[in-house]
Amino acid sequence: MPLKSYRPLTETQRYKQILDFGEITTNEPYKPLTVGKREKAGRNNRGIITMRRRGSGHKRLYRLIDYKRARPGVPAVVETIEYDPNRSANIALIRYIDGQRVYIIAPDGVKVGMTLVNKDDATLEPGNVLPLGKLPLNTYVHNVELKPGKGAQMARAAGTQCEIVAREGDMVHLKLPSGEIRMLSQDCKAVIGRVGNVDFNKIVSGSAGRSRWLGKRPKVRGVAMNPVDHPMGGGEGKTSGGGHPVSPWGKKAKGKKTRNNKRTDKFIVRRRPKNS
Repeated sequence: MPLKSYRPLTETQRYKQILDFGEITTNEPYKPLTVGKREKAGRNNRGIITMRRRGSGHKRLYRLIDYKRARPGVPAVVETIEYDPNRSANIALIRYIDGQRVYIIAPDGVKVGMTLVNKDDATLEPGNVLPLGKLPLNTYVHNVELKPGKGAQMARAAGTQCEIVAREGDMVHLKLPSGEIRMLSQDCKAVIGRVGNVDFNKIVSGSAGRSRWLGKRPKVRGVAMNPVDHPMGGGEGKTSGGGHPVSPWGKKAKGKKTRNNKRTDKFIVRRRPKNS
């Protein structure tokens, strides 16, 4: 999707760069596949802020996405390409031959009128669904299952894709967007191609107001606060006290490993690069 820039008539517009939404074919979602979404503003059931810097934001409907595509052999026609305020990728409304409609993550290159299918011998075209074991090496896929039949869990953000790099018995080696190589069952299904809206990461908001529409509140640095408000606050002049960056509650904020799932470590062939 091409990008749109603005003449620098104001400081806000000087670096502003957004998508032109040329791929979007309709502005109205398919109502039977939407539900209301209550904005919690980062608060728990007692009204206490448990996740800072969230709040306000525009009202939005949640679009129900079909991550399983669990109708093997039934072709579906792409009816619309739509904007989804809940995710970075665009979504596509597809209609099966019996009239059922579902939303899917829109793959890159899929257009209105194309036919998509979930079948073991489907052609290698963007949007078709096949098991990993039926795909040749160096094929790029997205919406990948971690467990057969569970539905897509990996590579769902705009512009992301995985690469099939090797086979070992009944397992497939998949290179993830992070650079990690992981073993998956050859029965796990994936969608051919990469996720659409590939220029999403090039957006430059340009204004604080646009961030507020997205539900992002202002962020104040800890070093700018007083000692009573943050462990890194206080001091004469600009200083952080020479300590390790921490949260307001003293928990170290950088460098600590957060993964704690030894049960699935055996499926990781190569960890992601440290600089990623």
